[in-house]
Amino acid sequence: MKSLPPIILASQSPRRQQLLRQIVHRFSVQASEAEEIAPSYLTPREIAMANAWLKARAVAQENPDSLVLGSDTVVALGKRVFGKPADLAQAQRFLGALSGQVHHVITGVALIHAHQQRFQLEAECTEVTFQDLSPRIIRDYLTKIQPLDKAGGYAIQEHADMILGAMHGSFTNVVGLPVERLKSMLRAW
Repeated sequence: MKSLPPIILASQSPRRQQLLRQIVHRFSVQASEAEEIAPSYLTPREIAMANAWLKARAVAQENPDSLVLGSDTVVALGKRVFGKPADLAQAQRFLGALSGQVHHVITGVALIHAHQQRFQLEAECTEVTFQDLSPRIIRDYLTKIQPLDKAGGYAIQEHADMILGAMHGSFTNVVGLPVERLKSMLRAW
């Protein structure tokens, strides 16, 4: 992947930066100022892809000679979308709703090179099943992580034994960046 143009990650997420380092060693970071959307007429997959596109496009307009990577992760229980909780009480409600349920974690990934007028837009979906979580377990779990910057209010990479029942699909997708899919996208680039 040495022939790639300079890469900019349109996110300040430390988790995304760490995951991207598994694929490319040199990249810069520029947080996107794009406003996230979640209209009810879009599916959770479409919401994740739209937000990834909006984030990447905002940064690509300022950096037309770079390959900009935008990403957005949503947690979906049926058609209900769980973004980042606004506060601890909402994180508790999110985990309560997901307790004992099978839900999907969907990450949209956008690559844009404005000068070349090229883009790729894909999504990865992982099925996650939570254990039955008592209010006490939810409270204990939330004291061990920082839930407010995480879709669904949880971090699968932290204390998963407290909440996780089963998972089918990409672990890195649930963390916030589907490394396997992104690797494939960059190879195709």
